[in-house]
Amino acid sequence: MDREWGSKPGSGGAASAQNEAIDRRERLRRLALETIDLAKDPYFMRNHLGSYECKLCLTLHNNEGNYLAHTQGKRHQTNLAKRAAREAKDAPALPQPNKRKVNIRKTVKIGRPGYRVTKQFDPETKQRSLLFQIEYPEIEDNTKPRHRFIIEANDKRFQYLLFSAEPYEIIAFKVPSTEIDKSTPKFFSHWDPDSKMFTLQLYFKLKPPEANKPQSVAAANSTVPSQPPPPLPPQGLPAGSRPPPPPMPASLPPPPPPAMANGPRPMPPGGAPPAPPPPPGGSGAMVNFTPGTQAGRPSSMLPPHGFLGQQMQGQTIRPPLLPPNMGQ
Repeated sequence: MDREWGSKPGSGGAASAQNEAIDRRERLRRLALETIDLAKDPYFMRNHLGSYECKLCLTLHNNEGNYLAHTQGKRHQTNLAKRAAREAKDAPALPQPNKRKVNIRKTVKIGRPGYRVTKQFDPETKQRSLLFQIEYPEIEDNTKPRHRFIIEANDKRFQYLLFSAEPYEIIAFKVPSTEIDKSTPKFFSHWDPDSKMFTLQLYFKLKPPEANKPQSVAAANSTVPSQPPPPLPPQGLPAGSRPPPPPMPASLPPPPPPAMANGPRPMPPGGAPPAPPPPPGGSGAMVNFTPGTQAGRPSSMLPPHGFLGQQMQGQTIRPPLLPPNMGQ
């Protein structure tokens, strides 16, 4: 029999240990080429001859696959361990920060607790308050409920009041972000282990009134002139009467009298009544016309002048009569 012992008919014979090692290195080389990036290897270097060197082990390699097979070998791995041990020994010992390790408890939540919220108002101090009563009938032994205030980041007008106790879920209440009065008689919390009820009461501080706000600097330093105050009424006038109009300056002329359609002409101020117009000249029926002879009146009585309703020496002045149409 010319075939080796242990081989099957038709096969190439059993592989020796040397052949198995070669095949294993080839498989590792192909795997390393797929998974390892040589650009990130600090010990990989290509020299001027076109071959590759390992700067850690000072070995030469013909191709990248040969270098990758070397990195998986015992010599390269031993040098890596020695280099790491030497660097750790030479490095100065830095003090490690004392980090507090918090153990996160993993408990099964049984739901939300029952609660009661009461709104209150103090008529003496004009303060509003809230009374929270949270019931924890299944709370764990030797534990107390806790509370915390959290201000909302998106809306500064509100804040949240949180209550927590194991194994219940955390509940939160949205309240106004007004400053809380934390004085002793007004802000208090109490846990009753017999009735399993947690009570918390808080008072809100009063907001300062708008009228007491100081005037802004821009408004105080403004140069806009303010309107003068209205004049005070003169002393001695009866209630409900209007004050006399202010005197007119002497330099201004008096206002013209109102125009009158068919009435008499007004008398000029400070002068004599105007003379009547002369009779029209020429011949005709109106030549011998004398004012006052018509309509049964004497000629000495001239048509009065002045405003309607004006009284002169106890006589009522009437509007003049128009002359009759003569010559027609």
